[in-house]
Amino acid sequence: MRRLLVLLAVLVAYALPATAQDNRPELRFFRIGNGSTAGTYYPIGGIIAAAISNPPGAAECSDGGYCGVPGLLASAVASAGSVENVEAIGKGALESGFAQADVAYWAQTGTGNFAGLPAIANLRAIASLYPETLHIVARKDAGVETLADLRGKRVSLDEPGSGTLVDARLVLDAAGLKDEDMTVLHLPAARAAAAMQAGELDVFFFVGGYPAPAISQLAGQADVTLVPVSDEVVARLTGPRAFFLPGTLPRGAYRGVEQDVATLSVGALWLTAAEQPDDLIYAITRVLWNDYTMRQLAYGHPVGRRIIRNNALNGIAIPLHPGAERYYREAGLLK
Repeated sequence: MRRLLVLLAVLVAYALPATAQDNRPELRFFRIGNGSTAGTYYPIGGIIAAAISNPPGAAECSDGGYCGVPGLLASAVASAGSVENVEAIGKGALESGFAQADVAYWAQTGTGNFAGLPAIANLRAIASLYPETLHIVARKDAGVETLADLRGKRVSLDEPGSGTLVDARLVLDAAGLKDEDMTVLHLPAARAAAAMQAGELDVFFFVGGYPAPAISQLAGQADVTLVPVSDEVVARLTGPRAFFLPGTLPRGAYRGVEQDVATLSVGALWLTAAEQPDDLIYAITRVLWNDYTMRQLAYGHPVGRRIIRNNALNGIAIPLHPGAERYYREAGLLK
């Protein structure tokens, strides 16, 4: 509510005649494309948007107010996820957004799952935030203990435009499974969880930081299990030229998960366009990694504790934005 009141005050102030606002600072809006409201991108994006904002007229950081970029008003925008975000950034429909490292590279180079499409050559990285983990969630009574058990099941691969859909297909291909082996649906995490609770779905894929809100809520209301990824599939999808890394969903990540579950992970990147001003991206990157933002992330979401400045350049295979590169050189993270 406090942030909404500040926003209204800012908009009212900027509606006044220029003579009444001779010394007003420049107001800049900056959107962060996230994912569905049931995933991890959205809450993390909200925390970061609040942290980097410092609209004109807001209280000073030293007075308990905003500690962000002067004149900036950032907002978290729900989306289908990685694919939609990189496409929107490329077209100028978003100033920035989150995406999986593999999706970002394929989009920027026109390779992989973007082969045959025009490369989104203006994609640039601000930071690597945290590792995203593949979840394969199954109803406990569905009899799904391995990927091979997906045959004949009702399986949601997430919605078009999501990074989860891209990665789910890679995992299924590596496991030798085709769409015709299953009844395939395309539901975002929240709808998939609701369908599973209603007995209308057996399995769904989700890629994101744990604990994911939709899965936590589902596990609190129904008996579910997490399907492991076999060593053979992990070996096919990891290696020097791959974006996947071996991962683990730890015991206790969700209710009913009583032992570690072997899976895969991929980096979550914050991206922008090459056309964004260098001074703005430099200021945003500097604020992202200040102590205030780190505290907000650590207190605001369990995934936020895994966002660490020393990992800011991990797994980035596309060019850094020059403003971000300047910050990392000054911080001694880039030679």
